[in-house]
Amino acid sequence: MAEDYDLLLGRRTYDIFAAHWPNAGDDNPVTQKFNKATKYVATSTPDTLDWENSQAITGDIAKGIAELKQGDGLPLSVQGSSQLIQTLLQNRLADELFVWTFPVVLGAGKRFFGEGAVPQGLELEDVKTSTTGVTMTRYRAAGGVKIGSFTLDAP
Repeated sequence: MAEDYDLLLGRRTYDIFAAHWPNAGDDNPVTQKFNKATKYVATSTPDTLDWENSQAITGDIAKGIAELKQGDGLPLSVQGSSQLIQTLLQNRLADELFVWTFPVVLGAGKRFFGEGAVPQGLELEDVKTSTTGVTMTRYRAAGGVKIGSFTLDAP
């Protein structure tokens, strides 16, 4: 992700972040980035965005995001926002996916790729593993799914 970016958030994630980051200590570099960034929020209640630099995306969310991407602004980073991510994937609006896999099995939780997910090819761009075993992968969107074959050439 670029050094500077703006945030693209679903409403629930926005509310969680807005309750925390404006009150977090400025000694944390994430605090500074998040508070400085423009926050674009997919919401049906735009009149309640109190966090500084917050702007609502209402109505046709996919169209609003596509218009943002066509503009001259900073790259957009989505944090959390599982429902919004589905909209991005269904409309092929995600250029990169950063997937962090933690070494724990919970047994239940939110599905990242739920029903209605549009198949999409991805190309691995980078992978790192933290000292605690978290695998951090970065994928680039690569269009449609390329299907391989196990067919062997005749000898």
